[in-house]
Formats: sequence, structure tokens, C-alpha cells
Amino acid sequence: MSQESSHRVAVLVDHGSNPFELGVATELFGLRRPELDRDWYDFTLCAAAPAVTMHLGLFTLSDVAGLEAADAADTLIVPNRPDPDVPASPAVLAAIRRAFDRGARLVSFCTGTFTLAEAGVLDGRRATTHWRWADEFVRTYPRVALEPDVLFVDDGQVLTAAGSAAALDLGLHLILRDHGAEVANAVSRRLVFSGHRDGGQRQFVERPVPTVPDSSLAPVLAWARERLDHPLTVADLAARAATSQATLHRRFQAELGTTPLAWLTTERITLACRLIERGEVRLDRVATASGFGTAANLRAQLRRHTGLTPSAYRRRFGPAA
Repeated sequence: MSQESSHRVAVLVDHGSNPFELGVATELFGLRRPELDRDWYDFTLCAAAPAVTMHLGLFTLSDVAGLEAADAADTLIVPNRPDPDVPASPAVLAAIRRAFDRGARLVSFCTGTFTLAEAGVLDGRRATTHWRWADEFVRTYPRVALEPDVLFVDDGQVLTAAGSAAALDLGLHLILRDHGAEVANAVSRRLVFSGHRDGGQRQFVERPVPTVPDSSLAPVLAWARERLDHPLTVADLAARAATSQATLHRRFQAELGTTPLAWLTTERITLACRLIERGEVRLDRVATASGFGTAANLRAQLRRHTGLTPSAYRRRFGPAA
């Protein structure tokens, strides 16, 4: 992100918007973060009307910017709408189309995916929404490739999150894209929130709280994080957990909504990114410390998960940046 001018984030608020998603956007992009010692976002709330009544009439939002703020935004966030069957206002849809046409990044939280689809910017793209509305979305917008059982989808210019809490996951993902893993982890720690929920994880898990505390995966996860430079395998994790590999897979799916191998790869990528951000220029050292073994494997994995080569990642997020 350029240090010459702040990245402008505008949240489009319409009648009936949910305060939670609005609060998530404000917390992530609107609060000042002097502890990070870097230029943060230029954050604005905007609406088509001078006053907007929030969901259930809890309160009325007034004195926010008009849609000219949406026209100037680098990232335009569309919060949810309580009833997807009710059309969005023409002015809001027009603002979204203008933002899309000029190349702005578009983001939706929860059922805000319906608003993006109604604006016509999701045709032919991958997206997600709250699982409760997935069937209706598919019927209404068959030209969108809906992925109904993930936390969020990053389709480049357009990103969509599932239910309310997934807005935090997508927001941290955006911060990672803009500022790198080190800053994203710092923000997640400030929020006392996990920074490792990958977008491909499921929207809900079968057993959010283990029935027996000792059955939690926390001990084996902590053990693995301390040994990422070792050639860990799923068999190693299962042995540490004193269980079979099949049982370990079931427990990961039930408690984390992902597989052991996917979790391990995400942890390795995060560590590799942090090492590069801290100034390590020797790829073989980064590959060894993060458990990828070779520089070639590190390059392939980093490109696959971040879209950047190690050198491009260093230029964007390294100390010199």
C-alpha cells in the first residue's frame, strides 16, 4: 500500500443494515492504530439518504457522507440486508456499478452478497453468503458460482463473506493483502481473535465447544506451531494426539472446520510471510524455518496462497516497504 496517500475505505449503509457488520468494518478499518507505526485506512461511512434506520429500528444513523464518498473509495464495503427479497435502492446499486467499472475493490458481508449480485457485478464470479440464504441465492442468481459452505471468497476485485462473524475473517484477510501477515496478526491479537481462519473453512462446525475439555486440539496445535521447521506430517500430529489419522481428520473437521494438512500449510505460509516481512532475504533459510524444505517449494506455495512470489512479497511487505 502506498505511503503517500491512505487507502480509502467506504462502507455503504442502507436502510435495515445490521450494526454488527458496520461495527466490524469500523473496528478493522476505522480505528487509528499508532502501535503499528504505518499509514492506516481513510475510513468513511456513506449512504444514499441523510438518515438511515438500522436493523429493527435500533437506531438511526445520520450525518454520514453521501454517495460521493463511494465514488472516491478504493474499497467499497456493502454490509448485509435483513431481507434479501427486498430490492436495494437504485442509487446504492448505481454506486456499486460505478465503483466496479472504475476498478475499486468491492466487499460484502453476509447477505450483502445479494446486493452485489443485484448490481450485476457477480455474474460469472465465485461468491459466498450466509448458509441460511444459500438456496435462495442460487435460485435468484444462477449465473453466480456460489460456494455455500466457506467463510469467505476472494475472487480478486470482488470479495464476499458469509455470516456475521465471517466479516472479521474477511476483514483480516484484506488487511493481510494490504499490509502483510505481521500486521494482520497484530490486529487479530488486538481483537483477541484467531488470525488463522482460512476462507475455505466451513461456516459452522459440528462441535464448537468440545464436550470433554481434554479432547481439545489446542495442545497438539501448540506443539506443532513450535516445530514448523520439522518435516511434520499428519501421521506425526496423530501420534502426538494419541489417535488415528482418521480420527484426527474428524476432530479437525469438527473443531476447526478444516483438515490437518490444510491447517499445517496455512501455519507454514504465515510463518514464512512473517520471516520475509522481518527482513530475511535468504529463501533457503525461510524455506527451512517454515518447513517447506526448499526454496522452490516455498515459491510455489507462497504464490499459490498469496498470489505473490517471494521477491514480490518482500517488495510489498518487507522492511524497505
